[in-house]
Amino acid sequence: MEKGNKRALLVGCNYPNTPNELHGCHNDVLAMHEVLITRFGFDPDHVEILTDKPDSPVMPTGANIKKALNGMVDRAEEGDILFFHYSGHGTLIKQPHYSSKKEEAIVPCDFNLITSMDFRQLVNRIPKGATFTILSDSCHSGGLIDKETEQIGPSASSDGTVASEYHKLKEIPFQSILQYFISLTCKISTDIGTHLVEVFGADASLMFHHEGEPPISKPLKPDEGILLSGCQTNETSADVEIMENGRKPCGAFTNAVQMVLNENPGPLSNREIVVLARRILVQQHFTKQHPCLYCSDENADKIFLSSPQKPCPK
Repeated sequence: MEKGNKRALLVGCNYPNTPNELHGCHNDVLAMHEVLITRFGFDPDHVEILTDKPDSPVMPTGANIKKALNGMVDRAEEGDILFFHYSGHGTLIKQPHYSSKKEEAIVPCDFNLITSMDFRQLVNRIPKGATFTILSDSCHSGGLIDKETEQIGPSASSDGTVASEYHKLKEIPFQSILQYFISLTCKISTDIGTHLVEVFGADASLMFHHEGEPPISKPLKPDEGILLSGCQTNETSADVEIMENGRKPCGAFTNAVQMVLNENPGPLSNREIVVLARRILVQQHFTKQHPCLYCSDENADKIFLSSPQKPCPK
């Protein structure tokens, strides 16, 4: 019998009535909510959903998402299973102190970016014997946990077209975000952190609360973070309508994971989930989107969303 508690935060941002509007992200979290309860035994009272529907009581702002994540981590004990599913836009942030360095981030509904450094700090606080699994169906999501070990990562991709009449990338370009905040702060600066700190104060990402160069996460020993990303760092994830899904809008990666779980009722490791999801995306002609896995060697072959003490059967 598995030990510990299971807790989840599911976030879907469709950005309704904006130039950045997506259509499948709310559906993604509802589908994941059902599978967490029916297949993985999560208590509905321990699964929190944040979406940017107009009538949502709590919107998925940067501060609200981080508050919910911090709450899960604060309560975590040995044997616990924590899960965060994000479906929405992602972006790459230019670091002004490094000519070529970029960092991955997700884009909450208020554009208060949550960066790879924020996720690293969350993972650093996970107690030994618990796990924190992140499934991010967003653009540039590979490497979203800073300094996490790459298990399945960049590989050669071939040309191809998406098998869908509706296809939108889950990406907001950095320059668009920068211009948005310049219009708010009236400051002409290419340092996105300057704008975010002015608008959001203490709620801005840890990455931007610094003097001089931003803090750098040190390489760590194996930890309890597990990232299943919708694509590689330099790639985009698709928001689509897929025939197999009854033409309901969804994230291509989330849909692929759902199909993997439906087609394989037995236990699957984190590695197997990503490998099988990649195959499905290739079959659907998503040949420029390669899901990735980042975690320790041990966690790569542990059963997806199962107790850390329970090994994957050979």
